[in-house]
Amino acid sequence: MAATVISGKDLAKKVKDNLKNDVEALKAKGIETCLVVIIVGDDPASRVYVNNKKKACEEVGIKSIEYALGADTSEQELLTLIDKLNKDNSVNGILVQLPLPKQISEDKVIMAINPQKDVDAFHPINVGKIMTGNPDFMPCTPAGVIKLIEETGIDIAGKECVVVGRSNIVGKPQAMLLLAKNGTVTICHSRTKDLEDVIRRADILVAAVGRPEMIKGSAIKPGAVVIDVGTNRTESKKLVGDVEFSSACEVASYITPVPGGVGPMTIAMLMENTVKAAKIQAGL
Repeated sequence: MAATVISGKDLAKKVKDNLKNDVEALKAKGIETCLVVIIVGDDPASRVYVNNKKKACEEVGIKSIEYALGADTSEQELLTLIDKLNKDNSVNGILVQLPLPKQISEDKVIMAINPQKDVDAFHPINVGKIMTGNPDFMPCTPAGVIKLIEETGIDIAGKECVVVGRSNIVGKPQAMLLLAKNGTVTICHSRTKDLEDVIRRADILVAAVGRPEMIKGSAIKPGAVVIDVGTNRTESKKLVGDVEFSSACEVASYITPVPGGVGPMTIAMLMENTVKAAKIQAGL
């Protein structure tokens, strides 16, 4: 049995095409949707992500503004800029590209962004709303994962869902979103005993641990849906996920590729959050 590959690129295009109509409808009401992206320093991976976000804004019709700050920018300078953008009514979404240089506290920066403009959904107020099942914004990667699972036509309700990874950005919010869809959720991590046995229980497996090809096909339940959030570079510079794609394909029913799976969906969901922010701020 060969798994069906779920194309994040194709699904992201659908999401963005739908958002174009929303952006046009807002323009007709005199509202130009605007996302500000701040990048500090010259991390090459961050630059790629920021460029991809700008390209997606162009595709959807969202105005995008970039602030590229030097690696020696002080924490206070960044906080002052965020304060200015919080007060600017023409700005709907503020995104600070992580990681930040060591002189700047990521926690302080996340706390400084107005929760209504926090399109990454990292602010504790937005995290709390996710926990209580009443979110304004869904965190981008976990929300993209849910859409990819739903694209298979498989109902999450009642399924054994295993999330490998417990980061604040993916693992923890992912568990909450699966729970909100009535999945039975287990979170695993580096200290989980008999990790392979836990993974093998999964009807739906979300791998977000950041270790190249750590999960082999032998650890996957036959017929499972496998969503691979990992993006890792091998020594030969090849981009691979947390799941060994070739062996997993032999066992899974559906699987996402790396690249071209979760990545495009993360950016599509950022666009969705930015449009939602514009609507919330306009009282729509």
